[in-house]
Amino acid sequence: MQARELRVPDAFEFTPRSFPDSRGVFVSPFQGEAFTKAVGNPLTVAQTNHSRSRKGSIRGLHFADVPPGQAKYVYCPQGALLDYVVDIRVGSPTFGAWDVVRLDPVDFRAVYVPEGVGHGFVALEEDTVISYLCSTGYNPSAEHGINPLDPDLALPWAPELEPLMSDKDTSAPTLAEAAAAGLLPLYSDCVARYEKLRAN
Repeated sequence: MQARELRVPDAFEFTPRSFPDSRGVFVSPFQGEAFTKAVGNPLTVAQTNHSRSRKGSIRGLHFADVPPGQAKYVYCPQGALLDYVVDIRVGSPTFGAWDVVRLDPVDFRAVYVPEGVGHGFVALEEDTVISYLCSTGYNPSAEHGINPLDPDLALPWAPELEPLMSDKDTSAPTLAEAAAAGLLPLYSDCVARYEKLRAN
């Protein structure tokens, strides 16, 4: 499995080998040893999530309070999507930076989103499925969002598609508004969290 750190530090793209034959294909989208070698700590899985989306659906940008935060390891077993990570950690030297990875069942790439980093995606095909491994369970009181269409971020959400969004994401604050309201995670808290995980 190949690992590549994204433009948002501490976020990674993973590309596994696939083994096609006359019956179909076998692939292992998550491999603990390769993950730990790249990230520096193993992934604790407290919950798995699965969603199916219509073409043009945008979900995100979402994040959770740190500590503990919620790290995610995501891949796409059906359809295709663009997966975005955004550095929203106040005090980070790359605050506001973002990166995007195409996920699909062709290359079987996966993206690791560390605690404190914003995450979202847009479905490029009908019935696109995304699967998440999450380091902590869902805690609605600690969950937050940033408007994915924030003009200051100017994320390229497949402009040829009509965006479909939830009311919650549509009404979410911009990055600047979330920062002014004190909603964003602190980079120092995130680094302390990563160091604690690596020490265990």
